Amino acid sequence: MTMTDVMDGAAAPLLDGLDGLCARALEAAETLKQQATLSVAEMTRGADGRIDGKLVEENQYATHGLAWLATYVEALRETLNWSRRLAAESKLGELEQLMLQAGFSEYLSQIAGGIPMTLGEIIRPADLGLDDAAVQRFKTADVSLLIAGGYTAVVKKHIASLIAEGMDTGHFGEAGLDETYSMIRDQFRRFANEVVMPFAHGWHMKDELIPMSVIEQMSELGVFGLTVPEEYGGLGLGKMAMCVVSEELSRGYIGVGSLGTRSEIAAELILTGGTQAQKEKWLRVIATGQILPTAVFTEPNTGSDLASLKARAVKDGDVYRVTGNKTWITHAARADIMTMLVRTNPDQPGYKGLSMFLAEKPHMTEAEDFPAEGMTGGEIEVLGYRGMKEYELGFDNFEIKAENLLGEEEGNGFKQLMQTFESARIQTAARALGVAQNAMELGLRYALDRIQFSKPIIEFPRVAGKLAWMGVEIMMARQLTYASARAKDEGRRCDLEAGMAKLLGARVAWSAADNALQIHGGNGFALEYPISRVLCDARILNIFEGAGEIQAQVIARRLLEGAN
Repeated sequence: MTMTDVMDGAAAPLLDGLDGLCARALEAAETLKQQATLSVAEMTRGADGRIDGKLVEENQYATHGLAWLATYVEALRETLNWSRRLAAESKLGELEQLMLQAGFSEYLSQIAGGIPMTLGEIIRPADLGLDDAAVQRFKTADVSLLIAGGYTAVVKKHIASLIAEGMDTGHFGEAGLDETYSMIRDQFRRFANEVVMPFAHGWHMKDELIPMSVIEQMSELGVFGLTVPEEYGGLGLGKMAMCVVSEELSRGYIGVGSLGTRSEIAAELILTGGTQAQKEKWLRVIATGQILPTAVFTEPNTGSDLASLKARAVKDGDVYRVTGNKTWITHAARADIMTMLVRTNPDQPGYKGLSMFLAEKPHMTEAEDFPAEGMTGGEIEVLGYRGMKEYELGFDNFEIKAENLLGEEEGNGFKQLMQTFESARIQTAARALGVAQNAMELGLRYALDRIQFSKPIIEFPRVAGKLAWMGVEIMMARQLTYASARAKDEGRRCDLEAGMAKLLGARVAWSAADNALQIHGGNGFALEYPISRVLCDARILNIFEGAGEIQAQVIARRLLEGAN
């Protein structure tokens, strides 16, 4: 079957033709990306010939649009790589081929016509300094054929029907995992199905902490020591395992999926920046879940601008005394240790005066959330992401042992934190995948069960189309996320790929949740339906671990640096 057959009404392409078609289309997209990079570089180049930070900010639509264009190209590349790996293993089925075809069709169309960064913010080629001639050169015969025939109404309907056939297994397309990761995924899928999903909506509605019994079971499964080396009591697995676990736990409930994040960040900080004594003291108790960490970085009015942090730590004998305020601290009341970024040298500007501490604190009690001398806190009420709760904290001569200065040297705090950025963004992308998958499953189940005008609503084209695109785009974001995790495990720099995975994953999660709620109609707006919670949970993903705008800025700067 050829693409012409698809356009005439059939639904399934043949791999032999599709692989080459997509490969050639990818080359055209890569060429357009390179042209856009050079064009935006010219917009942002200063008098000295170097990329000027002020001009990058003044041209945010162009620079951030470049980040999105590059993310789309990378997603296409990894989706094609995924299909080729499946083909080599004789696992490339009809659904996977259709996902490849549909993903290329829609993303190529958006590259030519407009990429939605957010609702109402559409980046078109002209915004990147590309003229009509450049767009026409991009729209080669292969690109045009994919755009015109790759994602027709017939294809949408068939993808939705194939996804519905996989409802019982919960696997909508072959993810491309090897046997070990597949076993890990299945184990945590069962845990999410049995221990988390039946209760998650209740925890959300009551705005209560995830029960300690659930945390204890996660500890037994090795969640908190997943990537910690075996010599320190962990499982010694890599970021791919962390992705799979985070996705499945977040599919059950984002709060449960995020519990491991705090331990992941703390352990990586200690592994990369701590002394041997600090590794011996802290890693085992973190890995085994004996203590729960929290990350204390953000301050009021600073947001992503960590260089402006003001909370101050002053050395006083064998302790440091901390004074200042922190906010948006997740799971703070329950935590036993805080990875805390504060200023130890007020005379050093920006990042240079920041240091990282492993600050011990007592667990919450029945009577008091923060029974620590020199420390106060209050809960921040939030729309979603409630299972660990958010807090604002105040410190007034709060004591930290001097031996708990990470690395036992001042001024390295931001550098130490930067070493965790890749892992944090990969992990956040994986959480986004889990939330998106949950949304799709809720939307699919409702579409199959809801009868309107004497038939299930999945039989209506726009309902089927919503579900089809959820499945396609989740798979594309998944492959981009997995690629960044593999790069990290192989010791390759992957901050660009990790940032792209987080950027795309967050948008995919919000889109899936919004469309799944739309499928529910009025019932989706009712608090009793879990999709209302999933929508609220999805919204945070484009804010934390680097807001979408900050993420696009970081990606663009990397791309433009390469154009110098």
